[in-house]
Amino acid sequence: MAPQRAAVLVDFDGSLAPIVDDPADAAALPAARDALAALVGRVALVAVVSGRPVDFLAAELAIDGLELFGQYGLERMLDGRTVADERVAPYLGAVAAAADEAEQLLPGLLVERKGSIAVTVHWRTQPDRGTAATAVVEELARRYGLETYPTRMARELRPPVAVDKGTAVDTLLEPGYDAACFAGDDRGDLSAFDALGRAVAHGRLRHAVRVGVRSHEVPPELVERADVIVDGPAGLASLLDDLSRAI
Repeated sequence: MAPQRAAVLVDFDGSLAPIVDDPADAAALPAARDALAALVGRVALVAVVSGRPVDFLAAELAIDGLELFGQYGLERMLDGRTVADERVAPYLGAVAAAADEAEQLLPGLLVERKGSIAVTVHWRTQPDRGTAATAVVEELARRYGLETYPTRMARELRPPVAVDKGTAVDTLLEPGYDAACFAGDDRGDLSAFDALGRAVAHGRLRHAVRVGVRSHEVPPELVERADVIVDGPAGLASLLDDLSRAI
């Protein structure tokens, strides 16, 4: 494999950063950040594709040359500025109103406003409220014309735009590469695994490696579909470090 024809793509939460109760407390492992930084310039493309807002990723990682896609592909960093998919604009008022109502209907649960594009209701600290929270989020989605996106012990409300981590990976791999990998730990990362398969099938990629990041919450289907399994963010950091050293 020629490094100048390779792409390294990774998720953030649960992959570069350990899962925490409050998303605001999440931080990439220093070893993972250092390994990513070492890969930039050694391979053709290094990118993070995450459900986080791009501004959060840029502040947390701050690595020159690192490509960033956030909000499951609804945002990306271009020329140093955050650019949102123009199709979300008509729904920003609905997202704000749904967030306000979620806070009123679900007191005590964390309602995370992800910029103006999406809002996520978390019940990690109160798992017994998951069923009720899900019902509220689904009802808000119906009334406000939004889409729900299930994540680990949380559910997101977002504009009904056909974008996910897979379409973000499709965009990143458009130039064509010899090899690419994607590392992730949750169901939302399966669409990125699918995108690697499409790129191989369409001749834009010769070799694909799907890396599963193991935790006690990792979905079985992700483990089943992974070509390589690592143990948590520390395991992924070690894998990325080994790759940069080998190059």
